[in-house]
Amino acid sequence: MLKHLPTEMKHDKRLTDKLYVPLPLVQLALKLRSCRWIKVIPAPFVLLFTFHTAHAQDPELKGTVAPVIKTQDTTIRKLMEEVQRITDNDKQNSTAIQALLQGKEIDNITKYELIKNNIINASETYYLLNKKIIDLKSRTTTNNLDVFITSLNNPESKALGFSLSDRIVELVEKIILKNKSDKGEKNSKIVESTKSIINSPIFQSFTSLTPPLAIANSVMNFLHSVSVNNKQINQKSLQDFEKELNKYVVYYTALNDANQKFEYGLNFNKDQLSLLQDNLFDHLSFTATSMKFPAPQKGNQGLSQTMNEYFFDFKKEKVVDYFNQLETKYTKGKRVDYESLLRENSSLKEVNNQLEDLVLQTKRFENLYNEYFTLLDSYYTKVNNSLKIAQDNGLADKSIIDAKQAEFRNLKTEAVGEIQASINIRELYSNTEKIKYRYRIF
Repeated sequence: MLKHLPTEMKHDKRLTDKLYVPLPLVQLALKLRSCRWIKVIPAPFVLLFTFHTAHAQDPELKGTVAPVIKTQDTTIRKLMEEVQRITDNDKQNSTAIQALLQGKEIDNITKYELIKNNIINASETYYLLNKKIIDLKSRTTTNNLDVFITSLNNPESKALGFSLSDRIVELVEKIILKNKSDKGEKNSKIVESTKSIINSPIFQSFTSLTPPLAIANSVMNFLHSVSVNNKQINQKSLQDFEKELNKYVVYYTALNDANQKFEYGLNFNKDQLSLLQDNLFDHLSFTATSMKFPAPQKGNQGLSQTMNEYFFDFKKEKVVDYFNQLETKYTKGKRVDYESLLRENSSLKEVNNQLEDLVLQTKRFENLYNEYFTLLDSYYTKVNNSLKIAQDNGLADKSIIDAKQAEFRNLKTEAVGEIQASINIRELYSNTEKIKYRYRIF
């Protein structure tokens, strides 16, 4: 800056002859200080303003660059940075809190909708499962199939071209009496006694499908007892008679075995269905009580009747109405307070979480349903085998056996179709799949 000063200042000479006369810059500063308003301005700003004014007035100072004032104190800057950081954090926290609140609300809505839809669909599943249990429990086969089997096992029937009652009498006359049944009183009594055994009310009252075997056994015992006092009936005659009779016994034994196993299988199937219905009753009672519905009550009547009557009240439409009323109760303004709804009706969560057991019950019914048709298939095979025995033993012509097997096959197909249409297992499948029981709510 010295090179810009006047020559006189460079040589330490004064710019004026007058002593103690201030320099131009000092004069300007003095003038400013004489002003009253300047007294309120801090000294550093006065100097800065003075320098700026002089700089503007002196052409030689216009090219001079103002020095950068650096302060050693960074406290204010750090405080401002900290305030900014806290402000930014507050904004982030506020955004996060809003997101959490919104997420919590969405989560409550999702939970409620899941519970609601599951229980509504479950109400229909209860009804369908009970209805199909009752239907399957009432099944044996079908009327036509029962008539067919009964005719094959009836000693008086000629379904295979012969009557067992007539054949036994013929064998007694031919083998035991050597075709001399009309000769002698003893022979006549043997034939009459044989017919009396066959037509005994005891055998006619049998509810099981075993009359032919009982008749054959009774006739053999009778002939053995008679042979003790009747010399005409020798051991060889009895053996020949028993050999021929056994051809029929083997056929009826095979048919009886088929009938007994099918009946045993059906009874076991029905017992399992009854147990399943008991479990369904308990599960339904829990759900109804949790929703403050009147629970079903067991009385003197059968469980099937109790359940059927209960479903007049506990049905899908009323469950839908229950949730509509619940939403209305917890509506505040234009929105439902799902958080309060779930908190104050926490039993609904447990109902939802227990629906897995209901789904497992439908799976159990499906197994019993399939087992029924497995029983029917096995029964069909065994009856056909018994018919084949009748053919092999010469009891009936092949053409008759073939016709009976074809008739039995058609009746079985008809029975399967009728049962499938009546129970309609797909209806239960489709409704059960709507229950999202895998999603537990806590």
